[in-house]
Amino acid sequence: MNPNGNCDSIPTDWTAEPAARLNRKNQVLFAKDSPFLYDLEALLQGTDHRAAVLWALELAEQSVAELEKAYPEETRPREALIAARDWSAGYIKMPLAQRKILDCHGFAKELTNKAHIALCHAVGQACAVVHTAGHALGYPMYELSAIVYRLGIHNCRDAVEQRRKTYIDRLLFWNAHWQEEQQPWAAFLEK
Repeated sequence: MNPNGNCDSIPTDWTAEPAARLNRKNQVLFAKDSPFLYDLEALLQGTDHRAAVLWALELAEQSVAELEKAYPEETRPREALIAARDWSAGYIKMPLAQRKILDCHGFAKELTNKAHIALCHAVGQACAVVHTAGHALGYPMYELSAIVYRLGIHNCRDAVEQRRKTYIDRLLFWNAHWQEEQQPWAAFLEK
Protein backbone atom coordinates (compact mmCIF):
# COMPACT_ATOMS: atom_id res chain seq x y z
CA MET A 1 0.00 0.00 0.00
CA ASN A 2 1.16 3.48 -0.65
CA PRO A 3 1.53 6.07 2.17
CA ASN A 4 -2.07 7.25 1.65
CA GLY A 5 -3.38 3.75 2.37
CA ASN A 6 -4.33 3.21 -1.26
CA CYS A 7 -3.50 0.09 -3.19
CA ASP A 8 -2.51 1.64 -6.48
CA SER A 9 1.26 1.73 -6.67
CA ILE A 10 2.14 -0.37 -9.69
CA PRO A 11 5.86 -0.68 -10.38
CA THR A 12 6.48 0.75 -13.85
CA ASP A 13 8.89 -2.02 -14.84
CA TRP A 14 6.79 -4.93 -13.57
CA THR A 15 6.92 -6.77 -16.91
CA ALA A 16 10.63 -7.51 -16.40
CA GLU A 17 9.85 -10.22 -13.83
CA PRO A 18 7.36 -12.24 -15.90
CA ALA A 19 9.51 -11.75 -19.01
CA ALA A 20 12.56 -13.17 -17.20
CA ARG A 21 10.53 -16.06 -15.77
CA LEU A 22 9.10 -16.73 -19.23
CA ASN A 23 12.62 -16.86 -20.68
CA ARG A 24 13.61 -19.34 -17.97
CA LYS A 25 10.55 -21.43 -18.94
CA ASN A 26 8.96 -21.07 -15.51
CA GLN A 27 5.31 -22.10 -15.40
CA VAL A 28 4.35 -19.38 -12.90
CA LEU A 29 5.36 -15.95 -14.14
CA PHE A 30 4.75 -14.00 -10.92
CA ALA A 31 6.45 -14.84 -7.62
CA LYS A 32 4.94 -14.53 -4.14
CA ASP A 33 7.39 -11.74 -3.39
CA SER A 34 6.74 -9.94 -6.67
CA PRO A 35 6.70 -6.14 -6.22
CA PHE A 36 3.71 -6.15 -8.57
CA LEU A 37 1.73 -8.04 -5.91
CA TYR A 38 2.97 -6.16 -2.80
CA ASP A 39 -0.19 -4.08 -2.39
CA LEU A 40 -2.43 -7.11 -2.75
CA GLU A 41 -0.29 -9.14 -0.35
CA ALA A 42 -0.40 -6.33 2.25
CA LEU A 43 -4.17 -6.15 1.93
CA LEU A 44 -4.52 -9.92 2.28
CA GLN A 45 -2.49 -9.81 5.52
CA GLY A 46 -5.29 -7.90 7.26
CA THR A 47 -8.16 -9.84 5.72
CA ASP A 48 -10.47 -12.11 7.70
CA HIS A 49 -10.16 -15.70 6.51
CA ARG A 50 -13.85 -15.79 5.53
CA ALA A 51 -13.48 -12.63 3.43
CA ALA A 52 -10.49 -14.21 1.71
CA VAL A 53 -12.54 -17.34 0.99
CA LEU A 54 -15.39 -15.34 -0.53
CA TRP A 55 -12.92 -13.32 -2.60
CA ALA A 56 -11.00 -16.35 -3.86
CA LEU A 57 -14.07 -18.40 -4.74
CA GLU A 58 -15.68 -15.46 -6.55
CA LEU A 59 -12.57 -15.06 -8.69
CA ALA A 60 -12.27 -18.81 -9.25
CA GLU A 61 -15.82 -18.86 -10.61
CA GLN A 62 -14.64 -16.68 -13.49
CA SER A 63 -11.73 -18.99 -14.26
CA VAL A 64 -13.94 -22.07 -14.08
CA ALA A 65 -16.35 -20.45 -16.56
CA GLU A 66 -13.46 -19.75 -18.93
CA LEU A 67 -12.25 -23.35 -18.68
CA GLU A 68 -15.79 -24.66 -19.26
CA LYS A 69 -15.95 -22.70 -22.52
CA ALA A 70 -12.72 -24.30 -23.69
CA TYR A 71 -13.50 -27.81 -22.34
CA PRO A 72 -17.29 -28.17 -22.10
CA GLU A 73 -17.12 -31.86 -21.18
CA GLU A 74 -14.58 -31.37 -18.39
CA THR A 75 -16.03 -31.14 -14.86
CA ARG A 76 -13.01 -31.21 -12.53
CA PRO A 77 -12.53 -27.44 -12.11
CA ARG A 78 -16.25 -26.95 -11.38
CA GLU A 79 -16.25 -29.92 -8.99
CA ALA A 80 -13.29 -28.43 -7.11
CA LEU A 81 -15.10 -25.10 -6.78
CA ILE A 82 -18.32 -26.76 -5.57
CA ALA A 83 -16.35 -28.85 -3.08
CA ALA A 84 -14.54 -25.76 -1.76
CA ARG A 85 -17.85 -23.98 -1.25
CA ASP A 86 -19.30 -27.02 0.51
CA TRP A 87 -16.17 -27.34 2.65
CA SER A 88 -16.30 -23.68 3.65
CA ALA A 89 -19.92 -24.17 4.71
CA GLY A 90 -19.11 -27.28 6.72
CA TYR A 91 -21.12 -29.63 4.48
CA ILE A 92 -18.11 -31.79 3.64
CA LYS A 93 -14.76 -32.47 5.27
CA MET A 94 -11.31 -31.59 4.04
CA PRO A 95 -10.35 -34.97 2.50
CA LEU A 96 -13.17 -34.88 -0.05
CA ALA A 97 -12.52 -31.24 -0.95
CA GLN A 98 -8.79 -31.87 -1.11
CA ARG A 99 -9.36 -34.77 -3.52
CA LYS A 100 -11.44 -32.54 -5.83
CA ILE A 101 -8.82 -29.78 -5.70
CA LEU A 102 -6.04 -32.24 -6.52
CA ASP A 103 -8.17 -33.57 -9.40
CA CYS A 104 -8.36 -30.02 -10.77
CA HIS A 105 -4.57 -29.75 -10.58
CA GLY A 106 -4.42 -33.17 -12.24
CA PHE A 107 -6.49 -31.88 -15.15
CA ALA A 108 -3.84 -29.19 -15.68
CA LYS A 109 -1.25 -31.92 -16.21
CA GLU A 110 -3.31 -33.27 -19.12
CA LEU A 111 -3.34 -29.95 -20.98
CA THR A 112 -0.89 -28.39 -23.42
CA ASN A 113 -2.29 -24.83 -23.52
CA LYS A 114 -0.16 -22.90 -21.01
CA ALA A 115 -2.88 -20.34 -20.26
CA HIS A 116 -5.38 -23.10 -19.46
CA ILE A 117 -2.82 -24.99 -17.37
CA ALA A 118 -2.27 -21.84 -15.31
CA LEU A 119 -6.03 -21.30 -14.95
CA CYS A 120 -6.50 -24.83 -13.58
CA HIS A 121 -3.81 -24.21 -11.01
CA ALA A 122 -5.36 -20.81 -10.20
CA VAL A 123 -8.68 -22.54 -9.47
CA GLY A 124 -6.93 -25.08 -7.25
CA GLN A 125 -5.15 -22.34 -5.33
CA ALA A 126 -8.37 -20.37 -4.86
CA CYS A 127 -10.19 -23.44 -3.57
CA ALA A 128 -7.35 -24.14 -1.12
CA VAL A 129 -7.93 -20.74 0.51
CA VAL A 130 -10.64 -22.51 2.50
CA HIS A 131 -7.84 -24.45 4.23
CA THR A 132 -5.60 -21.47 4.80
CA ALA A 133 -5.63 -17.88 3.62
CA GLY A 134 -1.95 -18.37 2.80
CA HIS A 135 -3.05 -19.83 -0.55
CA ALA A 136 -4.81 -16.59 -1.53
CA LEU A 137 -1.87 -15.06 -3.38
CA GLY A 138 -1.57 -18.25 -5.44
CA TYR A 139 -4.70 -17.41 -7.41
CA PRO A 140 -3.35 -14.13 -8.86
CA MET A 141 0.09 -15.62 -9.42
CA TYR A 142 -1.40 -18.27 -11.68
CA GLU A 143 -4.21 -16.26 -13.25
CA LEU A 144 -1.93 -13.37 -14.16
CA SER A 145 0.43 -15.94 -15.67
CA ALA A 146 -2.49 -17.22 -17.75
CA ILE A 147 -3.14 -13.69 -19.03
CA VAL A 148 0.51 -13.30 -20.04
CA TYR A 149 0.46 -16.67 -21.80
CA ARG A 150 -2.79 -15.80 -23.60
CA LEU A 151 -1.86 -12.27 -24.72
CA GLY A 152 1.94 -12.42 -24.83
CA ILE A 153 4.38 -10.45 -22.71
CA HIS A 154 4.31 -7.43 -25.04
CA ASN A 155 0.50 -7.17 -25.21
CA CYS A 156 -0.57 -7.99 -21.66
CA ARG A 157 0.18 -4.79 -19.70
CA ASP A 158 -3.32 -3.29 -19.68
CA ALA A 159 -5.08 -6.61 -19.03
CA VAL A 160 -2.74 -7.60 -16.20
CA GLU A 161 -2.89 -4.18 -14.54
CA GLN A 162 -6.69 -4.11 -14.81
CA ARG A 163 -6.95 -7.60 -13.32
CA ARG A 164 -4.70 -6.58 -10.43
CA LYS A 165 -7.03 -3.65 -9.80
CA THR A 166 -9.99 -6.04 -9.83
CA TYR A 167 -8.30 -8.27 -7.23
CA ILE A 168 -7.81 -5.31 -4.93
CA ASP A 169 -11.28 -3.83 -5.52
CA ARG A 170 -13.00 -7.15 -4.85
CA LEU A 171 -10.90 -7.82 -1.76
CA LEU A 172 -11.78 -4.38 -0.40
CA PHE A 173 -15.43 -5.18 -1.09
CA TRP A 174 -15.31 -8.53 0.73
CA ASN A 175 -13.37 -7.01 3.63
CA ALA A 176 -16.23 -4.56 4.10
CA HIS A 177 -19.14 -6.93 3.38
CA TRP A 178 -18.25 -10.53 4.24
CA GLN A 179 -20.36 -10.43 7.41
CA GLU A 180 -23.44 -9.57 5.35
CA GLU A 181 -23.09 -12.78 3.33
CA GLN A 182 -25.86 -15.11 4.41
CA GLN A 183 -24.14 -18.44 4.35
CA PRO A 184 -23.15 -21.01 6.93
CA TRP A 185 -19.50 -21.35 7.84
CA ALA A 186 -17.59 -24.46 8.85
CA ALA A 187 -16.64 -24.43 12.51
CA PHE A 188 -12.93 -24.04 11.74
CA LEU A 189 -13.69 -20.81 9.85
CA GLU A 190 -15.73 -19.39 12.74
CA LYS A 191 -12.63 -19.04 14.94
